[in-house]
Amino acid sequence: MPSPSASDVLELLKPITWFPPMWAFGCGVLSAGVAFDERWLFVIGGIALTGPFVCGTSQAVNDWFDRHVDAINEPDRPIPSGRIPGRWGLGIAVAGTVLSLGLAAILGFWVFAAACLGLSLAWAYSAPPFRLKTSGWAGPATVGLTYEGLSWFTGASILAGGLPPAPVIAILLLYSIGAFGIMVLNDFKAVEGDRITGLRSLPVTLGVSRAARLACLVMALAQAVVIALLFLLGYALSGAVVAALLLGQMFLMVRLLKDPARHAPWYNATGVTLYVLGMLAAALGLGGYV
Repeated sequence: MPSPSASDVLELLKPITWFPPMWAFGCGVLSAGVAFDERWLFVIGGIALTGPFVCGTSQAVNDWFDRHVDAINEPDRPIPSGRIPGRWGLGIAVAGTVLSLGLAAILGFWVFAAACLGLSLAWAYSAPPFRLKTSGWAGPATVGLTYEGLSWFTGASILAGGLPPAPVIAILLLYSIGAFGIMVLNDFKAVEGDRITGLRSLPVTLGVSRAARLACLVMALAQAVVIALLFLLGYALSGAVVAALLLGQMFLMVRLLKDPARHAPWYNATGVTLYVLGMLAAALGLGGYV
């Protein structure tokens, strides 16, 4: 059996998906408030861990267990097209898991613990018997926690050299909750396909309008609590920046809610950008940079 080409393996790992966890990792690094000094190699290792290793592995896992559906909906994907033949897809997923855990173990105990949780959720998200992705509640919550929370936690742990401070953990959890809304909006692109294949995304089970309102409410409330915490902790400038970015999002939400199915991609390019900039502002405040 021929082996797949490097370009086909790279396509399987979907580099475009690596950016969100790598951004969250960067926020974690900044929120720790610790100088890089001699830990810059650990930072580089953490970027690799959250992006190509853990996130890339999760994409391989997902494509392997979705190969039968992809054969119908996306037959040109590496696995259903045969460019990654036989059980190579599963092998890449398993190898990625082992390599990710090995790298995480080098980077520290808490990083290893976060990687174990993240990879376990990645397999549970896609693989039976759990298939968390089929649930409109568990699926977005899993992605929000892994992409935003665990990546942020990893960055903060690497710089702190241990468990991050309680305020950092509180803020990263709040942004993970808010990311639930982002993931719900992401499901709008496949409402009809989800109905046909039986995936119970929230736009399918609640309806497009109610799901959009829920997504906006979750995103806004999570950030409102972040703002309150930042002011309470004495990071007034950081809190003010996050508040301004939230007001911008709420202005954009008005247009989104007029026609959620049509405007969800537009909001993902505009409102979500303001959301992740708020993450950066909060991290800079926690780290003592502003």
